[in-house]
Amino acid sequence: MGNRALLSARASILGLGLILLPGAVAAAEDWPQWRGPQRDGQSAGFIAPKVWPKQLKRLWRVEIGEGHASPVVAMGRVFVLARQDDNEVVRALDLADGKQLWSQSYAAPFTMSLYAMSHGKGAKSTPAAADGRLFTLGIGNVFSAWDAQSGRPLWQHDFAKRFTGRSMLYYGTADSPLVTRDLAVAYVGGRGAGALVALDPASGKTRWEYTGDGAAYASPILADVQGTPQIVTQSQTACIGISPADGSRLWSIPFVTEYDQNIVTPVVLGDRIIFSGLGKGTFAYRLEKSQGRWSPVEVWHNEEVSMYMSSPVVVGDRLFGLANRKRGQFFLLDGATGKTLWTGDGRIGDNAAILRAGETILALTTGSELLVLKPEDDAVKTVARYQVADTPTWAHPALVGNKIVIKDRTSVAAWEVQ
Repeated sequence: MGNRALLSARASILGLGLILLPGAVAAAEDWPQWRGPQRDGQSAGFIAPKVWPKQLKRLWRVEIGEGHASPVVAMGRVFVLARQDDNEVVRALDLADGKQLWSQSYAAPFTMSLYAMSHGKGAKSTPAAADGRLFTLGIGNVFSAWDAQSGRPLWQHDFAKRFTGRSMLYYGTADSPLVTRDLAVAYVGGRGAGALVALDPASGKTRWEYTGDGAAYASPILADVQGTPQIVTQSQTACIGISPADGSRLWSIPFVTEYDQNIVTPVVLGDRIIFSGLGKGTFAYRLEKSQGRWSPVEVWHNEEVSMYMSSPVVVGDRLFGLANRKRGQFFLLDGATGKTLWTGDGRIGDNAAILRAGETILALTTGSELLVLKPEDDAVKTVARYQVADTPTWAHPALVGNKIVIKDRTSVAAWEVQ
């Protein structure tokens, strides 16, 4: 990495007092939830080659239905949520050969907004696998738990019934459940009326609810701030911190984007929480506590770089992501100051699923191209590029060992890096 060594993101976080907490314990090679084991796009278990091959080897491909929900991997299985006709279908596939191990479905009719027809009727929320259970959230607010071994239904809540008549999200429910040992958390509802719900993972009983704002499309993370666990996410009109103990709001930063499109999953860099939104730039806030109350303090605001749908990754003391300028432009920011260090040429596309494995960044574009990138001092070098599907790829890949599991419009495939 030249004169600036790429530090471990987790080591950097530990040194400055704000820690991104894992959910329920996962095996070292699992990719059990949205954006990986820590929900930050970082992989410790992926084996990147010293020299990337000219082509990747496809091990298997299985038709599963439509949607943008990302595959997750646990227990040697690939778990996927997709739509077939008016049903949402949950499947477990063998990671080795793609063989279907079990399948469950439930009726989930959904009428897409005219504004969002091109994005399809889902599903869009990535499942979460934890402690032998699989948790799914459908595009129409159906929150379910399944036995991950057998597929047996454990519990299900149709929150659309509760929010009937409310103004639903244009693109449907798209936040991915967060699961800890004690809670299964998701933001349900729509614009003007929503609830961050925390359920008992085993029984599905409600532990608490936060109803202070409508829902958005961002997915929550769990962070430890000066010894205090906090659920951090974007709601309809704010970036918020919620106590996992009782659902009380610890702090709130007003944040509104056009058409209520708060989408980017917040990330932790050092002692800062970073988030962004369409046309709003990128913000870094430090959380300070005085007399028992939390106060978010703005550290920097970069007006040059705004993220729309793509969530960034931490690279040592820097931030790498995709801005929506120039029809999709990669960028590298200084995490301490917010200064723009580098921007790419643009025309990457509407979205890129960005992940980091060691000194390598993988970016899967909506044009089905997997880019292998390497950040340097003041630039980002393209190492390799692969075409991995014939249809758009909105979902995040799952990185496991030397395998990359990718969902396109209607199928999921496992690729091997040799």
